[in-house]
Amino acid sequence: MKNYKKFWKLGKKEFNTEIFDINKSGELIIKEGNYQYNVKDLIKKFGTPLEITLPFVIERRLNDLFEQFNRYIKFYNYHGRFFYHYPMKVNQNKEFVLPIISEGGNLEVSSANELWLVKKLWEQDQFNSKIRVICNGPKTPTYLGLISDLKARGLHIIPIIEDENELAYFTNSKNGKISGDLGIRVDIDVKVKSHWDKKFNRFGFTSQQILEIGKIKNLKLLHYHIGSQIEQSKDLVLLLKAAAKLFAKMKKNNPGLDMIDIGGGFAVPYEKKKMYPTEGVVKNIISTLSAISREEDIDPPDIIVEWGRYLVAPAQITIYKVIHQKAIEKGPATKWYIIDGSFINDLSDTWTIHQKWHVTPVNNMNAKKFSRVWLAGSSCDSDDKYTAGGHYIMLPAPEEGDPQEPQYLAVFDTGAYQDALSSHHCLLSSPAKIIAQNGLLTLARKRETPDEIGKQFGW
Repeated sequence: MKNYKKFWKLGKKEFNTEIFDINKSGELIIKEGNYQYNVKDLIKKFGTPLEITLPFVIERRLNDLFEQFNRYIKFYNYHGRFFYHYPMKVNQNKEFVLPIISEGGNLEVSSANELWLVKKLWEQDQFNSKIRVICNGPKTPTYLGLISDLKARGLHIIPIIEDENELAYFTNSKNGKISGDLGIRVDIDVKVKSHWDKKFNRFGFTSQQILEIGKIKNLKLLHYHIGSQIEQSKDLVLLLKAAAKLFAKMKKNNPGLDMIDIGGGFAVPYEKKKMYPTEGVVKNIISTLSAISREEDIDPPDIIVEWGRYLVAPAQITIYKVIHQKAIEKGPATKWYIIDGSFINDLSDTWTIHQKWHVTPVNNMNAKKFSRVWLAGSSCDSDDKYTAGGHYIMLPAPEEGDPQEPQYLAVFDTGAYQDALSSHHCLLSSPAKIIAQNGLLTLARKRETPDEIGKQFGW
């Protein structure tokens, strides 16, 4: 008998599918300790399209990250601390942000509106007074005003200087708007293979420019961010070495500099192919910084990571129903499966960066026959499709004479970026969203009615 759990690559920590299983009826199951959720039952209750958010996954992954960093800090007798800062741009939904805060995570914002959300929580006394907020991105007047206001009210904010204008603003003592810690961003001249490896980067200073600036009052942090979905772990270490060498040189003029923020970039195995393990990367980060600190005779810096995609992508799956099929005359796939949602609207990375996803059936997972299929969305746009990069997806094929039960499918790892980038092309509704936590289900977003979408466009 075929091992369907292995066939669909479920129950594997290295694939971020350790919480998924198949029941005896061939249906997708989500496990949360001794709780479990039958996805087909959730469909019956809430319909499709449907996003299922799993905050307990975020909590587990963050706690695991803390445990690994603290273990190797102790192992190498490293005299710096570890801080996690969640980049809110990855997913600003409350059900993603609050679990991170509750487990000891800090925040990174990149716009005035994101900082406004932080202000809202701060005013409601929902934050520990020791929480830290890093402010990246272009500093508009509104953004600067919020930074100044929240700093004055006691929130620990570290603005990151991105360019010459921001440098002038934050170092001009006459304007009286500077108080507390500052950071500066370096654009490291190291190229790596990633989704976001651009030839030209408008953010940050070159290493030489930073050294020429010299002393910066209250400089606390050196930050860099080079890419997203960095393909090889050795590139993460290569970037760190370059930044650490610069850090050591900067400390000569800036003795208060004691934190290095290595940004994001840790890859997620979307396609369920083996990638570098977290533990190996963490070990190499600590050992590298430990060795360079000894060589340069400096105190080891505190370490910050902003691995947002790593933390939240596996905490959501998106469910669709196949509404009809269409034969493909020529191609690797033999059929189009048309779904009741839209890739352009719901999973924008499908067509913007040609993201490949792990797709499995929700029901009929133990079927005897499968078809090579491509998926198409319900908009009128020819780009509203998912073809697995020109290959195909294996999904159940109905047997002759079988009852025509609707076929449902799950797209994994949809917790990063997709909600913030979603749209209403062809005025299609966003999926309903539910939260599964502690055995309980909460409806976080109803499926929009035509009237509700129309109002967004002035109707």
